Amino acid sequence: MSFGTLLIVATLLVYFLRKSKRVVLSRWQPARRGLLPPGPATLPIIGNMHQMVWNKPAVFRWIHRLLKEMDTDIMCLRFGATHVIIVTCPEIACEVLRKKDEVFASRPTTFASGTFSLGYKGSVLSPHGEQWRKMRRVLTLEILTSSMEQKLHHLRKDEYDHLVSNLPTSSTNGPGHEEEAHVGALFTALNHVYSFCVSDYIPALLGLDLDGHEEVSMDVMRTINRLHDPIIRERIRERSSTLEKGGENKEARDFLDVVIHLKDAEGQPLLSLQEIRAQTVEMVLAAVDNPSNAVEWALAEMINRPEIMQKATDELDAVVGKDRLVQESDIPRLNYLKSCIREAFRIHPYHALNLPHVAMVDTTIAGYTIPKDSHILLSRLGLGRNPKIWSEPLEFRPERHLNTMNVLLTEPGLRFISFSSGRRGCPGISLGTSITMMLFARMLQAFTWKKPVSVKNISLQEGNASLALLEPLVLQAQPRLAAYLYR
Repeated sequence: MSFGTLLIVATLLVYFLRKSKRVVLSRWQPARRGLLPPGPATLPIIGNMHQMVWNKPAVFRWIHRLLKEMDTDIMCLRFGATHVIIVTCPEIACEVLRKKDEVFASRPTTFASGTFSLGYKGSVLSPHGEQWRKMRRVLTLEILTSSMEQKLHHLRKDEYDHLVSNLPTSSTNGPGHEEEAHVGALFTALNHVYSFCVSDYIPALLGLDLDGHEEVSMDVMRTINRLHDPIIRERIRERSSTLEKGGENKEARDFLDVVIHLKDAEGQPLLSLQEIRAQTVEMVLAAVDNPSNAVEWALAEMINRPEIMQKATDELDAVVGKDRLVQESDIPRLNYLKSCIREAFRIHPYHALNLPHVAMVDTTIAGYTIPKDSHILLSRLGLGRNPKIWSEPLEFRPERHLNTMNVLLTEPGLRFISFSSGRRGCPGISLGTSITMMLFARMLQAFTWKKPVSVKNISLQEGNASLALLEPLVLQAQPRLAAYLYR
């Protein structure tokens, strides 16, 4: 927490306390129908803002401590005038995303989300409205269809092959400066998009950059735009040149080609440059965090549990063999590997809380009053590690998911969240499953993984301000297939 933030909060507290002849702190009470969900004591005007600021940068850990101390599955905090509702119960989560999905179909407006979406021109971060509906239709009807997924399969296959061929020589063939800058910017964006900024709840403070997030967000977009824009503009020039010459649109090479060549009813480009830029950013952001985080955590857990690693490689050898590389078509039969990834999603989500939903009208959840404009946060951490739902919730046990003929990475009952559901759910479940499973399967099939000689056990400690491994996973890879498969 910065000195500037402390100073502002202290000033606000003094101001509000002086204006109030009598300060009354509300106390949480056991569940009573018709009231707000239980929550900690609040101060006039600012609510729990002072506690949020005091617990930065690990606000989510403070939230989950409160949930545990209060022994509740639903809790209400107040930041300024905004009620923030946190849910850790699958039944209540289903009520939010299924029964009353239409009520909670909007998103908050924040400095970071507005910056990353170029003024809410995309689909994922935009509030409910016509722009969101337009871009959602583009995603579901044009980009993330099964036919387009199959059509662009060759691009993914190339990347899967590059992974296998490059890993043995990664010390001399690693990512370049621009690749590292790009990935760094993407993860910085993911870590800042809804990160409990003071000005997100007290808009009058916008511009003071009390949390330092405004400058970080703008710097992220400068990097992303610098790297994305030349490619996007070149593709648009190609489209214009083709149309001027009276030629037909060529077969789409990738998702970018798809969005650039979309036309409206009058034959004009359907999407503006800003919409193309925004949707490109959101698609890349949506694809980068969960696969890499789940695979890293799964490998970390499995390297400390050799029997699990052996079961996974045995399944690969039985289903695929060792004379060819695993392909997307093999995924349905790799149930144990999918169970390992499900377990990683359950215990080790990248984000502790799901993207926030906003109540568009006054409503109720679990019998409690939820005022209009409240933010609803489903806790990935609270659902996946809930001892009322999972026995020994912190133990990595893939076998707990082997209860069906075809294990899926989705969880319909919302006992944990891998891909969200409902109107704001992930429309790319099939693609996300393929990307995640192929990254995991290729790494396990093509290489034997070992701890460095000096390491007895891999540390599974999380960072304080995130759920990622505190220390990046370092393992030694040894090829386990015939040499020609790595070329």
